[in-house]
Amino acid sequence: MKIRKFTRYPFSIAIILVIWAVCLIPIPETPLDDVDFIDKWTHFVMYGTMTAVIWLEYAICHNTISWRRLLVFGVLAPIMMGGAVELAQAYLTTCRSGDWFDAACNALGTLIGAATGCGAIYYRQHR
Repeated sequence: MKIRKFTRYPFSIAIILVIWAVCLIPIPETPLDDVDFIDKWTHFVMYGTMTAVIWLEYAICHNTISWRRLLVFGVLAPIMMGGAVELAQAYLTTCRSGDWFDAACNALGTLIGAATGCGAIYYRQHR
């Protein structure tokens, strides 16, 4: 029965798995490497998108909103995941390095994604 709860969030789970994979594999050089802070923008967008999708899927799956649950799983868990990814890059790979500025960009993206999700829930409840 617990697995059924996870299957209600297929896009969120897919994005989480993609983020872990992308953050732990070697990244080839690209023309975008010359863009200032491209790595930071990438972290910001990945975590903002993931968090917004978590909130949107939650809103779709539930008629009653548990703000405590959303705070834990839609804000704190993604921020903790961002820190865990950076630690994994630092200690579990030889091709990547952990960076606390990346973790900060992950957290900022999470907060913007949560704000977007909160707006979507407000809109859904008041339409």
